[in-house]
Amino acid sequence: MKHILVVENETTLRELLEFLLRREGYTVTAVSDGDYAKQLLEKLNGIDLVILDLLLPIMSGRQLLRWIRRQCETADTPILVLTDLQNDDDVADALDEGANDYMIKPFQPKELQARIRKLLRIKKEL
Repeated sequence: MKHILVVENETTLRELLEFLLRREGYTVTAVSDGDYAKQLLEKLNGIDLVILDLLLPIMSGRQLLRWIRRQCETADTPILVLTDLQNDDDVADALDEGANDYMIKPFQPKELQARIRKLLRIKKEL
């Protein structure tokens, strides 16, 4: 069973993502800030995908993205940025810093599921 880490500070959206992902059969760990996500990633093995908001308290999503890419254990973990930021510079910066995909809120659940499947297939091929 694939394990997805959701890093989203909006409670309602975090709970919705948990529900949607569990319904699809994924194991889900959901946290509300980047620093706690970093602590979990240091402890947990086997995170298959990170869904990451960029607008997070304590440690921003951008900082967490850079940290994930610098760690040997997580450098290849697919990261899907799911955020309100829709400026071209924000999209380009996140992709340049190592995000594998970028979605703008609000999102369509079917599109999100398809992108998750695509990213998990890519990880399997690595």
